[in-house]
Amino acid sequence: MRRIDAIGIGFGVFIAGGLAYIGLQLVGLDNQQAGIWSQVLLVSGLLGWLATYVVRAVGQKMTYHQQREEYEEAFFQKRLDELTPEELAKIQAEIEQEKQTQA
Repeated sequence: MRRIDAIGIGFGVFIAGGLAYIGLQLVGLDNQQAGIWSQVLLVSGLLGWLATYVVRAVGQKMTYHQQREEYEEAFFQKRLDELTPEELAKIQAEIEQEKQTQA
């Protein structure tokens, strides 16, 4: 996310809070009640967003984790492609030998 996106989202939330306050006043709530309920709506939205963030962070579905995994896969694939057939056969023989010693 770019900085301008974060600023836009923050501004949008600010505007949404104001619109909720005005909308609740138009429905018939007094100033104090409209303020309380608009805050309840905004805090509920914040807690909902926080819950989705925690789920993504715990499940490692964040953009950083995905980018890092894709980079590592591409890096190792490039290294594997650069190996000569003899080097690849040697590495495969070492892996088979390790499997046999562990079993």
